[in-house]
Amino acid sequence: MIGEREIDGVSCLTLASTAAGGIEIAFAPGAGMIGCSLRHRGEELLGQRSGLGRYAEAGRTMGIPLLYPWANRLGGRRFEVAGAEVDLGLPGLRFSTDGAGLPMHGLLAGAGGWQVERHEAGDDGGILSARFDFAAQPLLLEAFPFPHELRLEAELDAAELTIATSVRPSDAASVPVAFGFHPYLQLPGVPREQWEVVIPVRERLLLDDRMLPTGETASAAIEPGPLGERAFDDAFRAPSGGEPFVLAGGGRRLELRFVEGYPFAQVYAPADDEVIAFEPMTAPTDALRSGRDLPFVSPGAEFTTRFTLTIKAGRARR
Repeated sequence: MIGEREIDGVSCLTLASTAAGGIEIAFAPGAGMIGCSLRHRGEELLGQRSGLGRYAEAGRTMGIPLLYPWANRLGGRRFEVAGAEVDLGLPGLRFSTDGAGLPMHGLLAGAGGWQVERHEAGDDGGILSARFDFAAQPLLLEAFPFPHELRLEAELDAAELTIATSVRPSDAASVPVAFGFHPYLQLPGVPREQWEVVIPVRERLLLDDRMLPTGETASAAIEPGPLGERAFDDAFRAPSGGEPFVLAGGGRRLELRFVEGYPFAQVYAPADDEVIAFEPMTAPTDALRSGRDLPFVSPGAEFTTRFTLTIKAGRARR
C-alpha cells in the first residue's frame, strides 16, 4: 500500500488503500512535502492548477501545500515578534506575493531539506512522516529567528487521510505558530456550479481593503447547497464542534474536519478556477505580524495539529 511515482519530473512517495473503490495520495518530500495528488477510482481530486513542477520551481500553489511559518498573507516584510525581528527582505528568500505585494504562503513552498523518517504500509493504507530542521537552515533562521523542528505525518487509513503537523522548539525560546494548509479540492466531471457545499461557520473575521483582519467579527451563515456562481475568499473562526466542511457531487462526498489545533479557517473558491479550499489555520491571517490570536509553543513542549479528509459516496446533507 506504499509506493513511488514521478509527477512533473518530481519524485513522490505514495500511500494507497482499496477503500471506496481505490484511493492513492502522493507527497513530494523534495518539494516542500506538498500533497500533490489524491486519486479516487483513478480520478484526481486535488486542483493541479499550474502543476507540481511550477510549485517546485516558483511556489505557485496547488494540491495540499503547507503554508509555513505563516498562512495566507502578511501586512509587512519586517516586524517584531516576542522581541525578535522577522525580516523578509533578506536576499535569497523565496515567497509569493499578492497583487499588492504582500508576502504570501510562507517560506517553505517547494523547499528541500525534508528528511523522510517513515514510509510504511498499514492494514489498508499507510503512513508517511518527514522532519524539517528549521534551525539548520541559516537563511530561513535569519529571516524567522526561532530555532525549531517541524514534523509532518500523513496517514491513509481506508478512506480517511489524516495530516498531523507538529512544532518543537530547539532551544530556550518559544516559537510563534501561525501556519496552515491550503487543500485545493475539485470534483472531476462535475460542473463547478453543481458542486454541493456545506460550510459550517458562524463567525466571520472582517477584513480591510488589503484582505487583512481588522480585529472585528460578524455573525456568518452560509447556505448549504450548490456552489452556483458564488465565490469565496473569506476568513472565519472554525466550527468548534468538529463539523465537517463538505464538497459533494458526482457520486462523491469529501469531508474535511479540523480535528486539533486549527481555530481559524479560510474558505477560497475563486470564480475563475474550478477549485475550492477549506483552509485549516492555527492563527488568523497576519497574526504573525499583528500578534492577534497568535499562539506560541514553549521550550520542551510540542504544538500538534490535525485535520482529516474523508472520501465517501453520496451527496451533501442540507
